[in-house]
Amino acid sequence: MTTSTLPKSRQQLILAVLMVCSLLIWLDNTVLSTTLETLADPVRGLNASPAELQWATGSYTLAFATLMFTAGALGDRFGHRTVLATGLVVFAASSVWAAFAGDAGQLIAARAAMGVGSALIMPGNLAILMWTFTGPARSTAVAISSTSAGVGMAVGPVLAGVLLDHFWWGSVFLVNVPVVVLALIGIALLVPNFRSPVVRPLDPAGMLLSISGLATLAYGLIRTGQVAAWGRTDVWAPIVVGLILLAVFVRVELRSKMPSFDPRLLAQRAFGGGNVALGLLLFATSAVTFYNAFYLQGARGYSPIEAGLASLPTALGAILGAPVGARLVHRWSLRLVAVPALTVAALTMGAYGFFGLSTPLVWIEVLLLVQGLSIGMVIGPVTAALISSLPLERAGAGSAVTNTVRQTGSVIGIAVGGTIMSIVYRRAIEPSLHGVPGPVRDQARVSAEQARHVATTSHLPALGHAADDAFVHAMHVGAIWIMLIALFGAAVLLLALRAVRKPAGGEPEPAQEDGPTTDEAAPRSGADARPVREGDDVGSR
Repeated sequence: MTTSTLPKSRQQLILAVLMVCSLLIWLDNTVLSTTLETLADPVRGLNASPAELQWATGSYTLAFATLMFTAGALGDRFGHRTVLATGLVVFAASSVWAAFAGDAGQLIAARAAMGVGSALIMPGNLAILMWTFTGPARSTAVAISSTSAGVGMAVGPVLAGVLLDHFWWGSVFLVNVPVVVLALIGIALLVPNFRSPVVRPLDPAGMLLSISGLATLAYGLIRTGQVAAWGRTDVWAPIVVGLILLAVFVRVELRSKMPSFDPRLLAQRAFGGGNVALGLLLFATSAVTFYNAFYLQGARGYSPIEAGLASLPTALGAILGAPVGARLVHRWSLRLVAVPALTVAALTMGAYGFFGLSTPLVWIEVLLLVQGLSIGMVIGPVTAALISSLPLERAGAGSAVTNTVRQTGSVIGIAVGGTIMSIVYRRAIEPSLHGVPGPVRDQARVSAEQARHVATTSHLPALGHAADDAFVHAMHVGAIWIMLIALFGAAVLLLALRAVRKPAGGEPEPAQEDGPTTDEAAPRSGADARPVREGDDVGSR
């Protein structure tokens, strides 16, 4: 790839615009966790049930996971600036929809639409970055751009807390709109409409099968936590149908000459095992984050701003953990760094089993800091190593697989983690409901948030205390399962990395198969290739 013809000052401005776009996604990922407790409140929020909150979180991630590889192909065809701008418009419009949602169902639909916008933003964002910068400047630009994730993780919970303390819950979504306007102005003035000279098929069959399969499977898993009898058709049938659809999706991709998601890559021990480990880590991280939101604001009674500040150590740890992990990998090896780090992350998640209603805040903060450090030391170095383990012409396909597996782990983690919490809570609260009036009893069974509300309105303080105890017990049980799943991920990573060696000359330059698709993919179409911009005649190239 030839050196970029854009002036250095314009490259820097483009990087700033792209960082704003990336920051938008990470802010939205983190503000919702601080808002969950408010959304569950019957007075201040939407009276959302645990299942509805799982869907409000999972619908976004589901759309993000299954549309991201298709968005890369759209960028190749129509231009990455066009797709990026479209994603921003979709994200802003759906943010307004979410802010003024009248019930939980509308919020879930709006969140899914926001996931569509994010799926269009992310591949185009990083593809433009890869086309804009070359050589050492590209590595520097990627490193600078990646800091937006840490900034979003740190600022998101605090920003949400401030907004919730002064405005209604919809303000956490409405704040996205001015950021989008700023980004669109920068894109229109600065960013060329890069396109790949090779146009890839859109793979509509794979997109529909992956979305329907994951959505159906997640529905069945969430439904499990809502009913007493798991033999019901509406529980096991969606799980079976979801697994069948995902199996058909894999078969369709295997038979495709240019698959958007290439399952063959997962058959390689290092690449496949490493991705499974990352998926399990994201599974555990999403589940424990879901628990933490209700623990701090619900059981502990923290205000949104207090909960946001209390969550800062996780974000700060992740920001510090990524560069520390990279340096340690260069000194030792990926296996000696990532496996112990993932093990420590798992143990910190299991330590939630020791949290109670009076646990000193300082111990919680220390644990969250260690957890963030450990997660940061795993995700960045392992992802870079997995992509660099592939031939350059397969790196784009590998990036699509890695990102899809990670987001899928998050979707299933929220579904399973929330389901465990609902089942254990319902069983734990049952002995305290004897003698309680029928309507009160039914509402208390739904969730600890509902139980606290009805206890206050019915003047039954004992019921509120029982709900807190039942929730803490449910969190303890869930933490054990989450820890075991993360430890299994560490074991998988230990086996997968046996064949991975430390690179001799630093990190290789990212590459992609047929044009930029995801965050680790870089354009590479031969020595004389250059990006196609708007107005170029593709057929004459």
